[in-house]
Amino acid sequence: MKEFFKYTLATICGIVILFIIAGIMFMISLAGMVASGSAPVKAEKNSVFVINLNGVVTERAEDSDPFSGLLGEADMSVMGLDDLVKAIRTAKDNENIKGIYLEGGASSFDAPATAQQVRDALKDFKESGKWIIAYADQYMQGSYYVASVADSLFINQTGMIDFKGLGGKGYYLTGLYEKIGVKYQATRVGKYKSAVESVTRKDMSENDREQREAFLQGIWQHWLADMAEGRKVTAEQLNQLADDSIMVFASVDDYKTAKLVDGVMYPDGIKQVIKGKLGLADDETINQLTLDDMIALANEEKTDGEEIAVYYAYGEIIDEPLSSFATEHAIVGSTTVEDLNKLAADDKVKAVVLRVNSPGGSAAASEQIWHALKHLKEKKPVVVSMGGYAASGGYMISAPANYIVAEPTTVTGSIGIFGLIPNVSELVSDKLGVTWDGVQTNKHGDYETNLIFGKDNAEELRYMQTYVDRGYDTFLGIVAEGRGLTKEQVHEIAQGRVWIATDALPIHLVDQLGSLDDAVKKAAELASVEDYHTAAYPAKADWFETLLASTEEKKGSYLDEEMKEMLGELYEPLVEARKDRQRNRLQARLPFSLSIK
Repeated sequence: MKEFFKYTLATICGIVILFIIAGIMFMISLAGMVASGSAPVKAEKNSVFVINLNGVVTERAEDSDPFSGLLGEADMSVMGLDDLVKAIRTAKDNENIKGIYLEGGASSFDAPATAQQVRDALKDFKESGKWIIAYADQYMQGSYYVASVADSLFINQTGMIDFKGLGGKGYYLTGLYEKIGVKYQATRVGKYKSAVESVTRKDMSENDREQREAFLQGIWQHWLADMAEGRKVTAEQLNQLADDSIMVFASVDDYKTAKLVDGVMYPDGIKQVIKGKLGLADDETINQLTLDDMIALANEEKTDGEEIAVYYAYGEIIDEPLSSFATEHAIVGSTTVEDLNKLAADDKVKAVVLRVNSPGGSAAASEQIWHALKHLKEKKPVVVSMGGYAASGGYMISAPANYIVAEPTTVTGSIGIFGLIPNVSELVSDKLGVTWDGVQTNKHGDYETNLIFGKDNAEELRYMQTYVDRGYDTFLGIVAEGRGLTKEQVHEIAQGRVWIATDALPIHLVDQLGSLDDAVKKAAELASVEDYHTAAYPAKADWFETLLASTEEKKGSYLDEEMKEMLGELYEPLVEARKDRQRNRLQARLPFSLSIK
């Protein structure tokens, strides 16, 4: 027994010592990461900024967790549009950086306008007199659009280009719900407000088809013009290639014949091309800077002069955080209102640029944010910069601004309201045999129960329609007041109609086509300040905060990625169905996503 206790104690001591040593090593590693992270980045002479076009480009990305690789988590590159554009601008202004190398071509973009903004920043870089070279094993359509700005564009000897135009099919779940005895009851205002159609129809309505064709053609024509200019061909030639691509490109060499690329080579060949641009010998090394390096350099920019705040509002507009396995960023109404009130009270902030990239969401939360922006506008100038989307509720929160700047391919408008309530009476009563009975003090004391479980609920639906009509009238008033129009004028261009920004400009939904930089300049002009700097709000969570995130959050993110991988095209409708149970009944939201690869 004495020997047993001795060995047991020795084992316990060994485990304790092991944990102590592991803790010390962890702290040393942590200190090393902090030290390396804070070490100044310097652009050596004859450097190249390397942009990897193989990740996901979204409006804004949080700082990455440096331990994710060590913990075996999936390495999926997420690039923030804000970081990417700032990095390209910094590279343009740094005399030691001679060019940009675009490597890979499988990036996906959260909206066509996101890809367009990256390309516009690259075009500005090239117009400064510096060069851009692109190379990939394959180019997805969005990445090819971005890469077409390059001086020279190359592809792998066994590569391919996805060049087919824009389009896609939406899902319609009405037939599925019919089989299980569920019927969605829609109340809406606006003949183009098609968000309800995925659960109330089995095909696309003519009004929805009309608006989708209009803005997709608008985006595609803009892209064709940009690509034609970059590749020195005509837009008509490219459009014909998109129609004939399946038949025309039998060999990788056909891409060169069609002038989509400048050359076909293996990866070692592209190194020689870049060394030739830099005037380097074969045995010399190329000085490369990553996106993280460029962000570090960009963060050294000036902070003197007056402050122009740039507040990022992106994602769906919601009342409270949604409990779901979907982890996309969202605009939480109460949090955003609190942030805007703080900006209104902050005397050091002279003007605010609201960067909107949102398809809308809760009508109630949108209206609360609109009210906070009106209060902010009374204190200082407010300019809106529209990103990929600023539609429905996203447009409502934009309307009170002094001035609205939109990217040419921004999807905006969709001024309309809808309500969507499932009725499960057939499923519950007819198929499962559950019956309902009760008492009430007034005629409609249990109207909510009757909407969902009752078979005779026409009066309740009329009430809901009245509620939606009132919401639409409020929306019209908000836009009319903000844009200096009458309600009647707004109604003519509203009715849920989605517009591309180039079409929204002549009908006064936006004031100017331009970038976030253009919006900042306008805000400075309205605030009468000449010497200024920008500050981004809300602050991003740094990597240490990400490290300390709760286990549940990490589980949710991991599960989200696993579900996407497993379900494929079925992922989105299933997530939307789950979200619908938690959303506010009154919605001002787009019916679709325009994410592209």
